[in-house]
Amino acid sequence: MGFYNDVILPRVCDLAMRNKQLRPYRERVIGAAEGRVLEIGIGSGRNLPFYRPQVTELLALEPSPQLTAMARHALHPGMQVNFVEASAEAIPLEDRSVDTVVTTWTLCSIPDAAIALTEMRRVLRPSGKLLFVEHGMAPDKNVRRWQDWLTPAWKRISGGCHLNRPIGAMIESAGFRIDRVETGYMPGPKAMTFMYEGSARPG
Repeated sequence: MGFYNDVILPRVCDLAMRNKQLRPYRERVIGAAEGRVLEIGIGSGRNLPFYRPQVTELLALEPSPQLTAMARHALHPGMQVNFVEASAEAIPLEDRSVDTVVTTWTLCSIPDAAIALTEMRRVLRPSGKLLFVEHGMAPDKNVRRWQDWLTPAWKRISGGCHLNRPIGAMIESAGFRIDRVETGYMPGPKAMTFMYEGSARPG
């Protein structure tokens, strides 16, 4: 799987993230980031054009060297981003040192998302916020059945992506208080398109 994971998968991820239907989610979520921002899983940099001037520093965490290289090429002239090649399960930042944590379609693929969320809470200032848009467990039993059935095989070809993670419950279990969450299906196969979008604060 080395060639697939190192060469093919980063390009597949980038292609999937080019979906134009994701743009409104990016505009809302990334547009609300401010201060010192940590983005979890910068990927190939598809969120970069949506950051606004109220962001004073952008820390881009990404464990994949291949995706980090793609994100560096996506930078606009003059845009300053500090890349952090590390795992979300061990964020190399001090406690209470960032104003905003951003996660977009990332919690599905982090091996231990509970630990990662605990790390996000650790690095957030008490007045900070977690901004998120993720796909995950659907409310409809028939769709959930498909999600549970597809996930074992889907993980193997999609870099560990789970279709059936209960995003809202996971965030709350990590000690966050959800301020706002909007859910619903975007166009596409229902097993893959139930979205959670919102914001949360350290509890």
